[in-house]
Amino acid sequence: MPERVSTSPDKNVVDLSKASRNAGMNRTLRETRARLQNGDSGSSQFQRETLTLYIDASLNSAAAVPILACGIGAFSLAFDMGKYTIVWMMATLILHALHIFTLQQVKSRQLVTDETAARWMRRLLGFQFVIGLCWAFFASQGCSTCEPASALTFKGAALLIVLSATALTTSMLNGAVLATFIPTVAAIVYQYWRDREPMDIGLIAMFTAAMVFFIFFSGRLRRTSIQLLSYQSEKDNLIAELEVANAISDEARRRAEEANLAKSRFLASMSHELRTPLNAILGFSEVMDNEVLGPMSNPIYKEYVGDIHRSGQHLLNLINEILDLSRIEAGRYELHEESVMLAEITEDCIGMVQLRARSKQIRITEQFEPSLPPVWADEKSIRQVILNLLSNAVKFTPQGGEVAVKLGWTAGGGQYVAIRDNGPGIPEEEIPVVLSAFGQGSIAIKSAEQGTGLGLPIVQAILSKHDGEFVLRSKLREGTEVIAILPPKRVLQTVPAVREAHSNDRRKRSFA
Repeated sequence: MPERVSTSPDKNVVDLSKASRNAGMNRTLRETRARLQNGDSGSSQFQRETLTLYIDASLNSAAAVPILACGIGAFSLAFDMGKYTIVWMMATLILHALHIFTLQQVKSRQLVTDETAARWMRRLLGFQFVIGLCWAFFASQGCSTCEPASALTFKGAALLIVLSATALTTSMLNGAVLATFIPTVAAIVYQYWRDREPMDIGLIAMFTAAMVFFIFFSGRLRRTSIQLLSYQSEKDNLIAELEVANAISDEARRRAEEANLAKSRFLASMSHELRTPLNAILGFSEVMDNEVLGPMSNPIYKEYVGDIHRSGQHLLNLINEILDLSRIEAGRYELHEESVMLAEITEDCIGMVQLRARSKQIRITEQFEPSLPPVWADEKSIRQVILNLLSNAVKFTPQGGEVAVKLGWTAGGGQYVAIRDNGPGIPEEEIPVVLSAFGQGSIAIKSAEQGTGLGLPIVQAILSKHDGEFVLRSKLREGTEVIAILPPKRVLQTVPAVREAHSNDRRKRSFA
């Protein structure tokens, strides 16, 4: 039903609560979209998630450090880079084992929470710093029996490999690369200060530049991962909000269906309750108006009886139209289709409004195309359509006016009924109002013969049930034309009878 129909207090409360919930939901959605557009995804909001990713990456690559340490240790022993090589290698493996064991305990026990994330980040950075001391110890080793250039090349290559592997593994732990390799840079600088070897300057410059590059590279990886986490989080929030909105929509639809069902039940019950006394009122008023039981001495009483009868008839028509529209909206308006002649129905409807038209000196002209075939339709519904359109035309046509009724073929092979009057017309902006339920134009409101505003919506609905079309054309002070169109598939084409066709064939064969 349109918004102009008054709603019950219970529905008003539902609507208000729904609006309140929708306001909160819309506010949250706006904030979410703003965060997505502004890229507001600081790492502090995702410390727990980034630590979890760091722990997973470290555990997945747990075998990399032992392989690197054993390989570098084996080459160091081959180059005879000092008697502490075995000590360095064992210390590195033990520290790495402790690091992996700690990460496994943290993951299995789920020790990282939003409250403890910052504390665990400091602890893990401390682990990385201790591991960095082992690599600093390796960088400080010298080689007394090998060429300085070869030892420096091997040491630089080994440290670069370890630096790149560490940067990839620990990219989700902010500051891990710096905490791991600052001791190494300090050890190389100390070695240069101690030995004054010019080639150490090149190693310092190369390793420092590589460390800065990998810090930048790991930072970009971390920011990208945080951005993805942010998008994932915002997507989850949006999905949650959409689920809430869907739940609210389902609840509102359920309440609307319950209200519609209650309305249908109310109208069904009230129709019987109202029609019974109305039939009595109409019956007795008609008996009194016709003076069946004797003449009325007072003419005013007779006038009052006529008013009672007309008012009761108006109320009964209103009830019938409301029930028709209610059944149509509920999808319970059933068509009882049969073969009907549109011209015959139109003639009957013209006869029903002819008396009223003559009282207003309105001339009704007819223009029917001959030999129109029947159509497959509900006779009662089509009669209601044409009668509504004719009644409106007579109602709004001024004294001494004219109503033209046309019946014929459409360009596509269907049939139409067109009714045109020379009444006051309808302003163009009011046509949608007139076509809505209970809608009335300014001319109808000012008219003394006001209707219910349900005639044209019922006409549209009935034609729609017949897969037809309704057209309304009107201009102010020029009149109105309404056209009811039935599609070509509703037109029944006449075919010769089968028995007659067979008899003709037999005659032709006999003459041959």
